[in-house]
Amino acid sequence: MNIAVKAVAGIGRLTLDIIFHLGRYGILTLKAVFGAFLPPWRLRGLFRQMELVGVDSLMVVILTGLFTGGVFTLQIIYGFQRFSAESMVGPTVATAMTRELGPVLTALMVTGRVGSAMAAELSAMKVTEQMDALTVMAADPVRYLLSPRIWAGTLMLPLLTAIADAVGVVGGFFVALGRGLDPGQFVGRIEDIVVMADIFNGLIKSAFFGFILTSVGCYMGYYTKGGAEGVGRSTTMAVVISYVIILVSDFMMTAIMF
Repeated sequence: MNIAVKAVAGIGRLTLDIIFHLGRYGILTLKAVFGAFLPPWRLRGLFRQMELVGVDSLMVVILTGLFTGGVFTLQIIYGFQRFSAESMVGPTVATAMTRELGPVLTALMVTGRVGSAMAAELSAMKVTEQMDALTVMAADPVRYLLSPRIWAGTLMLPLLTAIADAVGVVGGFFVALGRGLDPGQFVGRIEDIVVMADIFNGLIKSAFFGFILTSVGCYMGYYTKGGAEGVGRSTTMAVVISYVIILVSDFMMTAIMF
């Protein structure tokens, strides 16, 4: 009986903790999102964060898209040759990149590079009381620090995903060319089968992923406590939680969109 009571109590505490964090996350995120529309507008901070999220992540996104498209092409060529379906290699690569691989892998890579950096930076500011100093100077830390980061991630992830999609298809094209496939057939079948809805739905997903990775990173950083140990813990949790939410939400949005 004691074991059953402890188990039920543990489940109850976990449920309450989840509800508490979801509520606090929702309130903080709403303040950050809508606070960006209130004057004074700090466009310089937004552009700076867009540079950090987008431009500084460009190389890792290009490499990810290039080799993902290449290795995916290698795998499907091996399988499709068994059924003499080499003409479907091009549209299969393009569909996979635009619908799933491009948005998801871009979000995961940017989470590891940008989401962790945001969580670590905000955590350090929290434990060193820099956020309290902003409050003393009548500057809302949510609007000043969080709003530009969340909007930058939401706006820049679709652009990075579009680049990853294009580079992935190009990488797959050259791999298929090296394996002896007809280049005209590769490209022509893409035009026949891949539709704009595939691309747009992938970009919509990527915008949502950008919102997730930045808002989770900002939330974990904003509520950090425990000194240097807390900074490391918040940074790790921000990446892990973002990864899980991105993968779960990707499944749900794919089921709805397609």
